[in-house]
Amino acid sequence: MNEYSVSIFPNESLLDLRLFQFGWEQCAPLHSFGPFVRNHYLFHYIISGRGFLDAAVEDGPARRYDLEAGQGFLICPGQVNTYSADQNQPWKYVWLEFDGLRARGYLSAAGLGTDQPIYRPKNMALAEEMKDIMLYVADHPTASPLHLIGYLCLFLDALIQSSATRQETPGAKLQEFYIQEAVNFMELNYQRELTVEEIASVCRLNRSYFSKLFKENKGCPPQEFLIRLRLSKAAEMMKTTSASIGDISASCGYPNQLHFSRAFRQRYGVSPREWRSQNKLYRID
Repeated sequence: MNEYSVSIFPNESLLDLRLFQFGWEQCAPLHSFGPFVRNHYLFHYIISGRGFLDAAVEDGPARRYDLEAGQGFLICPGQVNTYSADQNQPWKYVWLEFDGLRARGYLSAAGLGTDQPIYRPKNMALAEEMKDIMLYVADHPTASPLHLIGYLCLFLDALIQSSATRQETPGAKLQEFYIQEAVNFMELNYQRELTVEEIASVCRLNRSYFSKLFKENKGCPPQEFLIRLRLSKAAEMMKTTSASIGDISASCGYPNQLHFSRAFRQRYGVSPREWRSQNKLYRID
C-alpha cells in the first residue's frame, strides 16, 4: 500500500516562479505512474529505495534510467514519461511541481533538461540540504504562498549548487542583462500594443538576434512570453478585483474580449468566467 501526501499550491499571481503541487510518497513494490505528459516541471528526489524512469528525449526514442537513493529526476513540460518503483526496494521520494518564466533558466544552470533529466549530487551534504528544503515545503501546505515561493527559490539554489552537472556560463551576464531589460520593458508596457521590433530596439539588438537570445534564455519566443505575462496579470486581476472581464481584458493588452477569451482558455483550459468563479478571493454582489 502506498503512503503519500499531496497538496495544491493556491496562488497564481507570482509570475516568475510558481508552485503547482508538492508532496512525498512511499511507493508500494512496482507502483508506477504513466505514461503521462506534464504541463509543468516536476522534480523528484529519491530519499530511499530504487526505481526507474522511462523518459522521451528530443529527436530519439525513450531512454530508461535506473535510479537509487540520493539521486533525482526531472520531467519537463510536454515530455512523455513513466516511472516505477523497484520490486524489492520500492522507493520513497519527495517532489515539487513548478513553473514560471525563469524556471527553465534555473534548471539549465543545474545542467538539467529533457536530454539530461537525472540529478546526481557532487556531495551528499548538499543533497541532504536540498532534500530538507523539499520536505519542508511538502510538510507545510498551509504556509502562505510567499513563504512557500521563498522555499522554492531556496530549493532551486540548492539544486544548482549541489548538481554534478551544474553549468558554468561566465559569458552569460551581458546576455542576461539584455533579457532582463526586455522583461522589465514588457512588464511596464504590456497594457498596450507591443511588437518584437520595439522590444528589441529598447535592448539595442537586431530583431532576429534578440528573438534567438530570448528563446534560449526563457525557453519561449518573446511573443509567447508577452502573452503569458498578459494572461497572468489578467488572472491576478480576476482573482483579486471586481473589475469586469471586458475591462480586465482591455487593461491587459486585449482590446478585443473574444481574442482574450480564446487566448485565456488555451492557456488555462477554461474560460475567464469559469476561472474567476473557481478562484475569486472576493464577493461579487
